[in-house]
Amino acid sequence: MYILYKLKIKKILSLPRLSAFVALVLLVLVSLSSPLEAQTAFTQGYGTDEMLQRGMIVRLKKDDSSKVAALTSAEIEDMHGVVVDANDAPVTLSAEGQKAFVATGGRYDVLVSSQNGEIKAGDYITISALNGVGMRAGAKESKVVGRALADFNGKDAVVGTTEVKDSDGKARQVAIGRVSTDISVSRNPNFGSDEPALPQFVRRAAESIAGKKVDANRVYLAMAIFVVSTIVAATLMYGGVRSGIISIGRNPLSKKSIIRGMIQVVLFGLIVFILGLFGVYLLLKL
Repeated sequence: MYILYKLKIKKILSLPRLSAFVALVLLVLVSLSSPLEAQTAFTQGYGTDEMLQRGMIVRLKKDDSSKVAALTSAEIEDMHGVVVDANDAPVTLSAEGQKAFVATGGRYDVLVSSQNGEIKAGDYITISALNGVGMRAGAKESKVVGRALADFNGKDAVVGTTEVKDSDGKARQVAIGRVSTDISVSRNPNFGSDEPALPQFVRRAAESIAGKKVDANRVYLAMAIFVVSTIVAATLMYGGVRSGIISIGRNPLSKKSIIRGMIQVVLFGLIVFILGLFGVYLLLKL
């Protein structure tokens, strides 16, 4: 029985298997933690026929792709990038007469409004009813310009106020400001679907770990990773300890070697559990 137990331990903890497992886990964690800002940040110069402010969301003009104009909500599918200062990026591509510099990737300030409520770090930013001005994206906007890296509550760091009409045609006042955003024009992941409901205590726990608002889908994925890693770790430790105890009862003379094997199994289970926790942290934090 001891020989069989020792062979089982060696089979589970063989160096090739352990190395392959650790490499697989690290590969998954790296893929989960790959941030949007991995893109090379550069700006492209364009001409323009209107006054564009820093942080405005723009589109290419349909009759002249060398020029840009402020994006409107009706033109959301034509979203191109964000106006930035020429010196904000390490690389700027421009020709003579091009005075508008547009970024399509990297971290830059975006001009936003409080039309769709407060903006929290992690929220997606889309175009609002104000030309060139963004807002927090909901489930009705098809494209986003990026993801907010800071909060905008409509009270602090306000650069102006204006009025917009809501869906009922009533005018209401909104605040305008700038919020640092990870620029990446793409499809809105929440478009056409309501965010899954989360129990309040789960949402609070996730936000306390991440230090920001976290998407419900990301929270559920983190919970799944935690449950799977816990089950795998518990199964490994329970099986190893149980087999070890049985082996000690049948072969007391090999007690030291069996205990050593049990400790190895327990440590391997703890490594699996810790890697699972690390994956959950990365998934919520980034």
